[in-house]
Amino acid sequence: MNTEQLEKIRAGHGFIAALDQSGGSTPKALRLYGIEESEYSGDEAMFDLIHQMRSRIIMSPTFAGDRVIGAILFEMTMDRQIAGVDTADFLWNNKGVVPFLKVDKGLADEVDGAQIMKAMPDLDALLDRANAKNIFGTKMRSVIKDANQAGVQAVVDQQFAVGRQILAAGLMPILEPEVDIHSPHKAEAEALLKAALLAGADALGDQQVMFKLTLPEADNFYAELVEHPNVLKVVALSGGYSREESNARLSRNRGVIASFSRALTEGLSAKQSDAEFDETLDATIASIAAASIAG
Repeated sequence: MNTEQLEKIRAGHGFIAALDQSGGSTPKALRLYGIEESEYSGDEAMFDLIHQMRSRIIMSPTFAGDRVIGAILFEMTMDRQIAGVDTADFLWNNKGVVPFLKVDKGLADEVDGAQIMKAMPDLDALLDRANAKNIFGTKMRSVIKDANQAGVQAVVDQQFAVGRQILAAGLMPILEPEVDIHSPHKAEAEALLKAALLAGADALGDQQVMFKLTLPEADNFYAELVEHPNVLKVVALSGGYSREESNARLSRNRGVIASFSRALTEGLSAKQSDAEFDETLDATIASIAAASIAG
């Protein structure tokens, strides 16, 4: 594990950009970016367009390691290049941004008010490729929809089990047990989740993981995780909240930084000139970084 990158995540002032929309969420991401499905045909064209969008964001002079300390990539983005350089290397060497990789393959069907991740039989091979591409860490998402003890525990058990597999490969895992912001019992689900995450963190020995969590109902609710010696960083997902709401909630949670996806690209459009695009992105990055530092 790159110690310089580790220290950047531990002590850096800023946030982690989530640029990891996968096949299922790409059409929506492109639509929000001003490109309708009628404007392209087939997956290859769709993924070319989303890579162009991500490249435009990353290459913008406003996107740099002084405010963006990390970026989470989709597998296909890791395998592609920006300006003739592998994406992860471009991020770190040109921008000072630590590269992460989304490794999950989507969600299983809901059981006990939660969706664990689909099986990942090829994970070891993917982790080998990630190491070869100079990726620092990984991210994987499950979803908790209600305050069901069995469902929450199933999500957490799987996250830690796969997290240990990722640690064994020499990469830093971001465990993402998202609590759905529309959960009818969100605060209660968060209480169950925190207890399970603390128990899991206690059992890590001298190893560290990161957590990516939904912004909680109670401010500083995850303070014990932020301060836990086995937790490198706690980052927050926007989860469907507007950028304004996400930033407001984030700023009230000390030690938690953003890892926003939709809230990061809100307001960006393929139809904007480079000057308009950069101006919009600069304002977005400034607001998210300020909320991350304030928290």
